[in-house]
Amino acid sequence: MGKKEKYETILTELRALIKEVNNNIGVLANTAALIHERMGFFWTGFYWVKDKTLQLGPFQGPVACYTIGYGKGVCGAAWQQEKTLIVKDVDEFPGHIACSSLSRSEIVVPVFKHNKIIGVLDIDSKEIGTFDEVDARYLERAMEILADNLL
Repeated sequence: MGKKEKYETILTELRALIKEVNNNIGVLANTAALIHERMGFFWTGFYWVKDKTLQLGPFQGPVACYTIGYGKGVCGAAWQQEKTLIVKDVDEFPGHIACSSLSRSEIVVPVFKHNKIIGVLDIDSKEIGTFDEVDARYLERAMEILADNLL
């Protein structure tokens, strides 16, 4: 199964998985698990906006940084720029925050609710150049589905 087909399946499963669930933490946890398991990424999880920082939320993978400042690292930059960021090689990203030295590439997708960023989906890979516009497009759609189902 190709990347697009995997993502199409994820979108279908995500809609069914989180429909009418009144548990934001559970929805975030299962969304991270679904993407992580289906795509085989190194780290998949959420950072949530709280007290002017991004704070660690539900995730799959090794331990992670607890807080990220506005504009700091890839997550903070995506929050500040209000757009998806694809980093082909994290060693070439100025100010990259290395929660794990095994991470080689990264994509961060903002989660919008009422036209305001409430968090970001952060995904890391052990390989350089893992992420592209296909990942961005489908993960942005997944985050729209997610946001529509959050309380």
